[in-house]
Amino acid sequence: MVVNMQLSVCNVLVMYHSKTGNTKKLAKEIAKGVKSVKNMECHLKSTSDIKKEDFLTADAIIAGSPVYFGTMASELKQVFDRYVGLRKKMGDKVGAAFSTSGDELGGNETTIISILQAMLIYGMIVIGDPLNATGHYSISCVGTPNKKTSENAKKLGKRVAILVKKLKS
Repeated sequence: MVVNMQLSVCNVLVMYHSKTGNTKKLAKEIAKGVKSVKNMECHLKSTSDIKKEDFLTADAIIAGSPVYFGTMASELKQVFDRYVGLRKKMGDKVGAAFSTSGDELGGNETTIISILQAMLIYGMIVIGDPLNATGHYSISCVGTPNKKTSENAKKLGKRVAILVKKLKS
C-alpha cells in the first residue's frame, strides 16, 4: 500500500514598522530565511498593511521595530492592541522579534523584549536567536544591516520556520 502524504504549507508573517527603511531591510533578510525551508509561505508586511486575517492564518509571527524610547514603535504596538480580541486564537503560535536602532546603546534589547512581552500576552511560544547566531534575544542592528546581521537574520527566519514545521507535524 502506497500512502501519498502531502505536507501542509506553513504560514509565517514577518511584520515590521520602518521609518528609515533599515527595519524593512532586516525584515527582508529574515523572510529569506523563512523561505529557505521547504513548504513555507512567508508574508512580508508593513504594520500599515496588517489585517485580522494575517494574524489568524499565521502559524508564526516575526515582528520588528525600530527603537522608540527603548520600546517598540507605536505603529507596531497598535497592531497588537488592535487584535487583542484574537488573543485566545493566537495561543501556541510561534513568535520572534527583531529591532534596529540609530546607536549601539539605542535600546535594541529592550525593544525586542517589549515585542516578545506582547507575544507572551497573546499566548505565543516565543523564541530568540539560534545558538549559531551572535545575539541573545534576537536579531538587531545599528543602521543598515551589514553582512553578518543579514546572515543572522536569515538564521532566525529559518529557525522559526523549522520550529513551525515541527509543531505542525
